[in-house]
Amino acid sequence: MNNDFYYKFILPDKPLADFVENIGMFHNQSDRAKEVVLMPDGRVDLFFMQSESAPFQVTLIGLETVPEERIIPPHTLAYKVSFKPLGVEYILQTSIADILNSAKNLPKNFWNINTDDLKDFEAFHQKTVLKLNELLPSEIDERKRKLFELIYASNGEIKVEALSEKIIWSSRQINRYFNKQFGLSLNAFCKILRFKASLQHIAKGKLFPELNFTDQTHFIKEIRKFSGVVPSELLKNKDDRFILLSVLKQQ
Repeated sequence: MNNDFYYKFILPDKPLADFVENIGMFHNQSDRAKEVVLMPDGRVDLFFMQSESAPFQVTLIGLETVPEERIIPPHTLAYKVSFKPLGVEYILQTSIADILNSAKNLPKNFWNINTDDLKDFEAFHQKTVLKLNELLPSEIDERKRKLFELIYASNGEIKVEALSEKIIWSSRQINRYFNKQFGLSLNAFCKILRFKASLQHIAKGKLFPELNFTDQTHFIKEIRKFSGVVPSELLKNKDDRFILLSVLKQQ
């Protein structure tokens, strides 16, 4: 990342890691707007943000299935919690089917976080972790926990039939659950996770499929579907437009 656009995140400890991918922030410190491309990554982001042109707001962004170009205004500061789907259901206790490829504003006093909390990321992180731990469920459906454990462990390269056998839950019920709760099928979600795992390879300069794609043509087609460009163009990442790829290159 350049000096004008700063980004960082902190990974959660167990048991939060089953529900939360990370707690992070970004700051466009420049006097100019920044053009970025947001790519599907299987996360649901809860943003607390403000800029010179917009007051403090709280926004929940649903799962995304297509790349989206966005403009980040000058001097925008955003702190966020990136949830795994299980966290949306059990911590936020809501369905996000209605905000697929979309977002909705939440009350400005959500979780009692305000503009003062955007002055210190470490303090925000501590306050948010306390709140998340308060909201952790005492018990969850173990089929769902196992379902996501297997999906993530395979980078989405597991068939619904295999999942059904392993967790004793019918394929039809699994897909009904995904569509009702998250707004997309299990297969669609798994393709997003495979794409995200492929980004880790592309960030290292590997422009050929490392995962279970049919062939090079299929690989290029899937990368273009979720990023809008072919792998070689994605690797160039001109002006750090693809933020997720920029983060992966730093790891």
